[in-house]
Amino acid sequence: MNLHIRGLKPSRTNLRVWQFSVLVLMLLIWQLASRDQQMAFFLGEPVQVLGRIWSWFMPFGLGASVLFPDGVAGNADIYIHLGVTLLETVLAFGIGTVLGLTCGLWLALAPLASAILEPYIKAANSMPRVILAPIFALWFGLGIWSKVALAVTLVFFIVFFNVYQGVKEVSPVVLANARMLGANQRQLLRTVYLPSATAWVFSSLHTSVGLAFVGAVVGEYLGSARGVGYLILQAEGTFDVNTVFAGIVVLTACALVLDGVVGRLERRLMKWQPRQGEAEKL
Repeated sequence: MNLHIRGLKPSRTNLRVWQFSVLVLMLLIWQLASRDQQMAFFLGEPVQVLGRIWSWFMPFGLGASVLFPDGVAGNADIYIHLGVTLLETVLAFGIGTVLGLTCGLWLALAPLASAILEPYIKAANSMPRVILAPIFALWFGLGIWSKVALAVTLVFFIVFFNVYQGVKEVSPVVLANARMLGANQRQLLRTVYLPSATAWVFSSLHTSVGLAFVGAVVGEYLGSARGVGYLILQAEGTFDVNTVFAGIVVLTACALVLDGVVGRLERRLMKWQPRQGEAEKL
């Protein structure tokens, strides 16, 4: 039995209202909890976190000393730090996606190579890739490429396994019909394998966005003079939890924007696939 209470039935408008209400409630609870000085030392204060972000992005912290007088940090050159982190993230996301897509397609269509390399791929995926950061720093130096390399290892396997599984999930009936109509291997790749793997690819990309940021920030933690991860590390060294949370908020916002770009691209390329609401009507 499918029951809907009038006014609570999901819609785009009231869903946004509920989501915003949950955010406000969490911030209110956080602010009330931070009134205790001991709690504030460990959890920070939402108002002070907002003050850090304001002082970063407004010219010379314009108005920050008036609106947020208690210990607001001076204006940091956040655009340089954020630009470095975003460059590392986008490069890792792009390189990892291309490599994962290429290798996933190749091994899915080459059973012999897949059988030979399977144990090595599983071993590499099982390895905690964070321990590779010092090796990448030795190979590529302390510039952006050691961070990109670390993040690529996180993105690659997510895309690879999704593409590999997507190609393997192609219906044998569809393949048989296409071959019966005279499709060659290139035509099968373009008209059967790639469309089948597309949904799997975009599913992996949404996860890969966050992992690309993780790789970049962890790399900055282990050795860097620029980047949002570097700012967070410096704040941790002085027990400035408000700046730590401010950096986390900035990184989260950037990850959501990049994920939104991926979602927009997905909607444009997946117009042929019925949406959930349309599928329910059919």
